Amino acid sequence: MIEELADLWLARRESELRERRGAERQREAGAGPKHDLVFTDCLLVTLVHLRTGLPHAALAELCGIARSTISRAIGEIRPLLAMRGFAVPDHSGVRLRTLADVFAYAEAAGIRLRIDGAETQVRRPKAGRPGRRAFVSGKKKQNTIKTTTISDGQGRLLWSGADRPGRMHDQTAMRTEGIAEQFRLHPKVTAEVDEGDRGLANEFPDQISAPPKKPKGDAPLGEQYA
Repeated sequence: MIEELADLWLARRESELRERRGAERQREAGAGPKHDLVFTDCLLVTLVHLRTGLPHAALAELCGIARSTISRAIGEIRPLLAMRGFAVPDHSGVRLRTLADVFAYAEAAGIRLRIDGAETQVRRPKAGRPGRRAFVSGKKKQNTIKTTTISDGQGRLLWSGADRPGRMHDQTAMRTEGIAEQFRLHPKVTAEVDEGDRGLANEFPDQISAPPKKPKGDAPLGEQYA
């Protein structure tokens, strides 16, 4: 993976620097300030974050570097991993690169999907910045970025959607990313979602299942225990 992504990472980085400078490089490659994390470290940090869900602040503490360095590294590596695609269990060489690929694979293999939204705490935007409140999560009471993920029945990741501001509801993010449309195009695909996507489960009752609603506070004890 390191050999496959290293050249892409370097090319993208040089392109961003060239756009920022407005001209070609004036010094030799390698000159200038050195970053705290080399490419291999950036890749490892990103994989740890995606595998364990550790916040950027926790990873920064473990590595002994600034949180902004971790956020920059993950921001650089995640698009490269998405372009590489997600591996399919028991099918070496097959990659799922788009949402349509995931639903086509689930329909062909008869896999029941699990769909959820993950939130990652981020630095609070500067005062006066347009859309500053869009990052405030009503659930976490923090500034977060929300990502929709899809896995198979064993929890193996098949797809990770575009990042959205934390204020956006999970169900809104699903519709924005086109997940609802994929269920219409693939009526045989089934999935499990959490309480936040109950509206989607109500729209596709034969395909999507959500946990039962929590009883009200004055409901009988038997109903609450059930």
